[in-house]
Amino acid sequence: MERLFKILLVFCGLAGAIPETYSQEKMTIPRIQGELKFDGIIDDGCWDNLKPLPMVMHTPNFGYEPSEKSEVMICYDNNFLYVGARLFDSSPSEMLISSKKRDESTVANESLVLIFDSFNDKENALGFATTPTGLRNDFTIFKDAMVQTREGPFNESWNTFWDVETTKNDLGWFVEIRIPFSSMRFKDEEGEITMGFICLRKIAYKNEVDVFPSIPPNWGKNSAYRPSKAREVTFGGLRSKKPFYIAPYAIAGYQFDNILNGSSTAYNLDRSPKLNAGLDVKYGLTNNITMDLTVNTDFAQVEADDEQINLTRFSLFFPEKRTFFQERSSVFTFDFEPGNSLFYSRRIGLHEGEQVPIFGGARITGMAGRWDLGFLDMQTQTLRNSDGSEALASENFGILRLRRQIINENSYIGGITTSRVGIDGTYNLSYGLDGIFRMLDNDYLNFKLAQIVKNSSENNMLSLDPTQLYFNWRRFNDKGLNYDFTYSRSGKDFDPGIGFQTRSDYTHYFGAFGYGWIPGESSALQSHKVLIRNMAYMENENNSLQSYESRLSYEFRFKSDYNGTLNLFHQVENVADTFLFSTDAYVPAGKYGFTQFETHLNSPQSNLFILGLDFFGGTFYDGNRITFGVEPAWNIGSTLQLAITYDHNFLWFSNRDQTFSGGILGFKALAMFTTKLSISTFLQYNSAENDMLTNFRFRYNSREGNDFFVVINEGHSTYRNIADPRLPLYNSRSVLLKYTYTFTL
Repeated sequence: MERLFKILLVFCGLAGAIPETYSQEKMTIPRIQGELKFDGIIDDGCWDNLKPLPMVMHTPNFGYEPSEKSEVMICYDNNFLYVGARLFDSSPSEMLISSKKRDESTVANESLVLIFDSFNDKENALGFATTPTGLRNDFTIFKDAMVQTREGPFNESWNTFWDVETTKNDLGWFVEIRIPFSSMRFKDEEGEITMGFICLRKIAYKNEVDVFPSIPPNWGKNSAYRPSKAREVTFGGLRSKKPFYIAPYAIAGYQFDNILNGSSTAYNLDRSPKLNAGLDVKYGLTNNITMDLTVNTDFAQVEADDEQINLTRFSLFFPEKRTFFQERSSVFTFDFEPGNSLFYSRRIGLHEGEQVPIFGGARITGMAGRWDLGFLDMQTQTLRNSDGSEALASENFGILRLRRQIINENSYIGGITTSRVGIDGTYNLSYGLDGIFRMLDNDYLNFKLAQIVKNSSENNMLSLDPTQLYFNWRRFNDKGLNYDFTYSRSGKDFDPGIGFQTRSDYTHYFGAFGYGWIPGESSALQSHKVLIRNMAYMENENNSLQSYESRLSYEFRFKSDYNGTLNLFHQVENVADTFLFSTDAYVPAGKYGFTQFETHLNSPQSNLFILGLDFFGGTFYDGNRITFGVEPAWNIGSTLQLAITYDHNFLWFSNRDQTFSGGILGFKALAMFTTKLSISTFLQYNSAENDMLTNFRFRYNSREGNDFFVVINEGHSTYRNIADPRLPLYNSRSVLLKYTYTFTL
């Protein structure tokens, strides 16, 4: 297969562009020698026998000697990987220690970050980070930390089992990390394990990042997280214990809902107890393939989605938060241009904003040789209306995903199939092929082809109607020239049953050129770049314009970490159907051209007081728009965090005598008593909907996998006289207690 692809590339004149794999001499990780008392003090003899990693400054001045001394050592035994670090600091009173919260990544901290490309596939990796308080933050990296999605190239909802101990004194801070190999799936090749490894130290109060190995900041703020740039490390004679976790959960509580009666004359209070339980199982089939099973899947009831005001005519996207879907979730990715995806896991178990109970399911992920493997199958229950009638039939959801490395370690071909089958006879099936080829060191060619088969339309494999095509050539680079070209076509019957789409029956063109600079030591700027891009969506039937945008952007980041973006853009929108902002303001069908200015400015995350500012202004369809946002936050030591978010939209259409004024005010408070115990509250006011949503959460995390939550949610009507009958004081209220206990077998 590889030879065939190379022959084709030679024929096309592209084989000479295939780069050699980014490589350095492999580093052998030694076995631990001597006793280790896991206490974060780093005074055991085993550490003195190890050579510290040679770290260099990543930012603000790449290649320079770090301003502070770091001694980071790594070793292992049959069960655990150990990291010990002496992180010295000449001004320990200045160290920024902002949080104790599990999975904290939103504020700046002195931190040590470890990245392991455990399959050594140069694309995906596991991240483990800690701070002087000993908090644990784990995450996964996908698409080589370069391909941007709505959530970025990181999945911070992923959690696994590991331990950390820290201490600090007048010399700096010190840390010991212990990661079970059962938490890191890997490939065993003739008794030798090879992984990619990156280590970062963040000296937050200096806005400095030190890194091993020597990775330049040429690809933007995520440069040091790229698995393809990791140092290869080897472990000999390693036989990992396969993970086997059983995690039952139980939920108890009470739900109160005010429901309009049948005659629409009054609201009746419905009280109902909430009792639920379920089970998740994780089992390692092999060193590199994991099976997850679920019964009555956990719906992440302790999480709350952020409120959004939609000023477009397209659906809003919300990220997946359910634990069951997190393990190596990137293998299921089959995205087209932003707004379209063949698989979107929130289609499973959710229907028009309501939860659909899930009987259970199975999931298998991992690698077999050079193949990425992903399989998922889930069965939902029948969803019924309040009167007992059927709202949605019981359905089965399935997905199978395969990808294989070819040519070089950053090139893949793959296939996918998805199915959504209802017991009422409805079905929606899809299948697709895709490939991504690294043509130059930073240039990637990406293609996808997918088709839909469903019961509600005629199916013809040779037709473009149920088909989506996608081609993209992109240079990922923040230093020097970068570009991005896309062609995509979606037919009128392309409607994936487990996918996410904002448009249908269109052809999409996108082109962008940019140039970036990293000025060096003498400049106050860390980096800056300019970008010009044009985008168009066309109707397939008559080639008429749906949407067009032309944008000029300037992005900058100072070494002090002040950063921002300035944008000037012109849009053309051909609105086929009237869409509403409110009952009093709308955009009628028609063709519109308008121009806006947009800016985003942010202060350094290392400040005690952090401020973000956003502004949009200009014409908007046949009217005008001003939107402003402000996001102040306070990091009050490592015990208390306060944050406010406020954005407001003013729209006015003078020729139609219409106005819209709507905003969202949010307040977050987080009190962290220890790394195990925290209390948080989240209040959101949506003036467009006249709603106030409150979320209170108490969490006690006695150890990884064992969590106790107390959650109180309320939804209030802030303007009760807006309707007849008068709206109730609150729409809904719930009090939930949730406990999860994980058995490690």
